[in-house]
Amino acid sequence: MGSILQQSVLKGRQTDSIKEKDLLHKLFKETAANYSNRLAIYHEDDHGKEYTISYGELSELTNGIARVLRKFAKPESSSQSLVAVCMKPSHRLPTVLLAIVKAGMAYLPLDVEFPMTRIKHVLQEARPLMVLTEEGADQSIYDGTMTMTYEELSERARQEEKDDLDHPENPEQLAIVLYTSGSTGTPKGVLLPHATVLNRLRWQWRELPYASDEWQCVFKTSLTFVDSLSEIWGPLLQGRTLVVVSKHVTRDPERFVQVLEKHKIQRLVLVPSLLHSMLMYLSLRDKENVLRSLKLWVCSGETLPVSLADQFFATFGNGDKVLANFYGSTEIMGDVTYYLMDSRNQLQSTDKVPIGKPLDNCIVYIVDKEMRLVPQGEVGELIVAGRNLAAGYLRDNDSRKFQENPHAIDPEYSRIYRTGDYARISKGVVTYEGRVDSQIKVRGHRVDLTEVEKAVSRAPGVENVVVLCYKPGELSQTLLAFVTIVNGTSTCAEKVESFLQATLPVYMLPQIFILDNIPLLTNGKTDRQTLLKQYETSNLCSDNDEYLNCDYVGIAEKDLEKAKVLFPTVASVIGRSGRANVTLDANFYELGGNSLNSIYTVTKLRDQGYEIGITEFITAKSLAEVIDRMRISTDDEPVEKNLSEDQHYYEMLDDSHREDAIEIITESFYSKADLEQWLITEISRDDYRELMERLWVPLVEKNLSFVVKSNNGRTIGVGLNFDLWDEPEVILDSKLTVVFDFLEYLEAPIREHKLPKGKGQIIHNFMMTTHSDLNAAENVIVMREMEEYCLQLAKRKEYAGIFTTNTSPLTQQLGIDVFGYETMLTYQVNKYIAPDSTKPFGEAPDSQLAICSLKMIN
Repeated sequence: MGSILQQSVLKGRQTDSIKEKDLLHKLFKETAANYSNRLAIYHEDDHGKEYTISYGELSELTNGIARVLRKFAKPESSSQSLVAVCMKPSHRLPTVLLAIVKAGMAYLPLDVEFPMTRIKHVLQEARPLMVLTEEGADQSIYDGTMTMTYEELSERARQEEKDDLDHPENPEQLAIVLYTSGSTGTPKGVLLPHATVLNRLRWQWRELPYASDEWQCVFKTSLTFVDSLSEIWGPLLQGRTLVVVSKHVTRDPERFVQVLEKHKIQRLVLVPSLLHSMLMYLSLRDKENVLRSLKLWVCSGETLPVSLADQFFATFGNGDKVLANFYGSTEIMGDVTYYLMDSRNQLQSTDKVPIGKPLDNCIVYIVDKEMRLVPQGEVGELIVAGRNLAAGYLRDNDSRKFQENPHAIDPEYSRIYRTGDYARISKGVVTYEGRVDSQIKVRGHRVDLTEVEKAVSRAPGVENVVVLCYKPGELSQTLLAFVTIVNGTSTCAEKVESFLQATLPVYMLPQIFILDNIPLLTNGKTDRQTLLKQYETSNLCSDNDEYLNCDYVGIAEKDLEKAKVLFPTVASVIGRSGRANVTLDANFYELGGNSLNSIYTVTKLRDQGYEIGITEFITAKSLAEVIDRMRISTDDEPVEKNLSEDQHYYEMLDDSHREDAIEIITESFYSKADLEQWLITEISRDDYRELMERLWVPLVEKNLSFVVKSNNGRTIGVGLNFDLWDEPEVILDSKLTVVFDFLEYLEAPIREHKLPKGKGQIIHNFMMTTHSDLNAAENVIVMREMEEYCLQLAKRKEYAGIFTTNTSPLTQQLGIDVFGYETMLTYQVNKYIAPDSTKPFGEAPDSQLAICSLKMIN
């Protein structure tokens, strides 16, 4: 019997059910009674003046402000009354937040740095009772909403009678409304009840408790960002001192580190970009005497790269400090899974830092498009159920994200939130695999923008990078990489592009744009909308000839329309190398073209309505000849004429080809094979000869393999085929066994479950290559013709289709873009674990793929 695949579900620890006292201000009331004289809030302003408030003072002050606010509440819906808060970080900010929830209301953060349009959108949709601001603030930006300054509020509070604040309340009433960052579209107000916030806090107090000497905690995150909730309420409800830090201090690593050291801060929540800045600063300091007290570093908000985690442990060593990777979003109280690291060893043999396991009273599932659970280890969408879920969106915006849970048994988990993230579960932990909306299709290939981003980040001199897709899914979609460069380096866009051309297939190559800095939202995340708008409104995405180095001098009027399509296409495919202008007399390969991007260029021309055959394009001596050969696309016109028997001819494999065929296979695969390059120190040319010697007799007998010759009789290519269900067993003594084991690992499940059974059905094309001395243009021509001949052979032999696994970007492009092969499986080769538990291709880049494809002929 086979084993049952374990489904992708992880459940956090189950704790006590919600109680009546699960309200933020009721827990504060208990804390203030126990720590009346202890310092609750500390703030130092820009001029060095210090402000302090004890728990007793804070309790009295907030009671008075709450009484004032209650007078503005609507009796019929006081629990849903919203008070917008637009104040700078200071001792006053936590004060008004506590007063608002004491009044039975909910607070809605605004940021003084928000653009006017965003503030207007939030106020029009949320319709708060008022906006609390500070003296001197511009009141006109609040679109007619009633405003009150903190000074006015506190003055009125002093005049209030001290009547009882108690009123009917329950844990499910609204505490906070946070608007999402808006980096992907229109901002939405997320509704967070008291019970939701407290579930997150109680987990934190249990799993990551405050140390006995941890009396001061920092509040530095923008109030509009969900991480501010744990920074503010976590310490205040546990009797700790909240150290409020201004934004400009947080942005200055030197001053920020000074604050952390002054107050002996023991925990810190930060986005990876801030961690990177701090580690860079610390690299200039004496590591032995800096931030000794800071034990817990929590990364949240963006993906934590392995390289940055490794840099953390290289800076601080193992055991003394904990680096935590939290995952979540505003809709699931900021954090719903966590992964703790205290050693560099936890980063070994992994290309991604896990996001871990669920928090208390939460469940995570990994599902397919039909919301069915996938087996553990498979990638799917991550969905979340449990007490960390928000109550939904204000005005029920985008309610599709919150749905009934099809997998629920316990009513506690009856609702789910669809995160829009890909993930997988393996060995009890979740690993993030990118955004659903970061997965795009480029000419049949699924491309993950995070993988492109990772490749760009490895380029010499690159400091920060953001990869985006402009107009995804449209013909004009473009991959863009916005890059900042390490100070003091001479890296330019052309150098980054050259690096990527050696590491990424052409369809994954982005345009590189170097910036002085990456724009950020107020919560520290990348402002993707601003980047796209900068690209859209600049000449970067226009047909600006100067930018594209296109020169249309000498072009006849009748050809100008074609040239206006061809020249920018060639320039964008090759990259802005600056070696020469794109002109009528320019040669594609002299401009920087190669085997791969020649196919890409033909495909992009086809997308824009012009047909030209691969061979026609490659053999053109100049772009003038390309223009002559370009035709307006029609449905019934073939992409290219049939093979020219005058140039090359084909022979079925026989013993007369033995030496030539073995030589071509040996030299080609030894010198440029995509998989074997990672085993090159352990294999030799003789290993290929031994392979071919053992296969030779069955190859000739089965009569499905062939060679291609030039018109002078020289063998220039070899195609080796077997019937998929009639392949000989070959036992090898060399490391090439690793390659064939890998191919069998990929192909066997497809062969057994997805392909027609029985001899005479499917040809297995397992080796195809050209003579090593062919130039780039000749290589593409011959490979393209061999692919076509293989199809003709299959038809002649009355086979239903051809199955093949391609590890070369060239053959992958030919198969998908030119011959329309169906992709059966795409596999990242560095993930393969051999039977001996090693990773033979572990050093391969993430971009190196093996693609199993099928072409049905009829």
